[in-house]
This record gives sequence, structure tokens and C-alpha cells, in this order.
Amino acid sequence: MDLKDMHEKYKKGNQLLFSRDSACLQELLHLICLQKHRTLVFWAMDCAQKPLALLRESWPEEERPAQALRASFFWAQGKIKMPAARKAILQAHAAAKKSQDPAEIALCHGIGQACGTVHTETHAIGLPIYELTAIVRRLGPEHCEEAIQKRLEEYSSCLLHWEKEIDAQPRCWAAFLADDSRPNKERLRYEKSKSRETS
Repeated sequence: MDLKDMHEKYKKGNQLLFSRDSACLQELLHLICLQKHRTLVFWAMDCAQKPLALLRESWPEEERPAQALRASFFWAQGKIKMPAARKAILQAHAAAKKSQDPAEIALCHGIGQACGTVHTETHAIGLPIYELTAIVRRLGPEHCEEAIQKRLEEYSSCLLHWEKEIDAQPRCWAAFLADDSRPNKERLRYEKSKSRETS
């Protein structure tokens, strides 16, 4: 697994150790580009449970990331509107400012990004970017490769699961998510960046 860019970012003292351009995220990013918005919402909510559990273990009194996930799920179902969900999501990011632990900070932001997937597909990759950063912060750059590889496999497996299951049973969706004719904004972003590279 190519983690060269992570090591470079770590040496530079960057807060975030992964990005859309990270070699290890390209396969997952390609899968994300192929999905319906609804699939990515369920995937993000599902994958956010692991970082949420880690936060509850290390920081049990902090409820804002969990509240943000609940609000985002209600938003996806059309039970609340964007302003109420947005307020909760911003509070998940605000929680990061209350911690001195780099892993907790990254996990709060990762959950916030997962919640933002309801708004647009381009937030989906934010969860892995932050959660993998948290893994490096917890284990150190020399001891994290196995954990990163395992988590990447979990992301892909979970995404393929929701790709199959998203239409398997009727679900209540907000109108903007029920419209599958809308293009995947992550795919549009990817195609735009590739066209710039070739021009």
C-alpha cells in the first residue's frame, strides 16, 4: 500500500494526513463516483459508527457528534430541514475545538464530513480522510499500515453492501435524495479535474 504522501504530510506537520489525491484512497474514490447519492448517505452513516464508538470510549461526555449523525439521518429522511441539520453538523465540528487529542479532533471532523454527505456526495471522502488521519495519530506513522489497510477494506465492503441494499426495501427519503437523475457531484469533480490535467 502506498502511504508515501501520508509520511510526507506527517513530516511537514500537516494536520490532515490524507487527501483526495492520496494513492491509497483512489480505489475507494472511484467506487464513490459510481454511487447514487442515497447509497453514499447510508454508507457514510454506517461507516461513521466506528469513529463514533471510539469517541464515546475516549470522550463519553461529548454528545455533539452523535447528535449530528441523528440529525443528518432525519434530514435524509425528510423529517427535518437543512438548517436544523446544518446546525447540528457544525456542532460536531465545533466539538473538535474542545479536544487537545489529535485523534479525537480528526474523528469529530470525520463524523461531520459523513453527515455532510446528505448535502452532497463530495463530503463522503471526508470521512476516510479524517478517520485514517486519526488512525495515524493514534498508532503512529510507522505502525498504522495494517490498521489503515483493514479500514480501507471495510469502507469498500460497506459501500458495495449498500450499493446492493439501497433499493432492496422501501425507505423514506427527502425529495432531493429520492431523485436519482441528479449527477454524482464527486464524479463531476473527478471528471473536471481529469479534463484539466489533459488540456
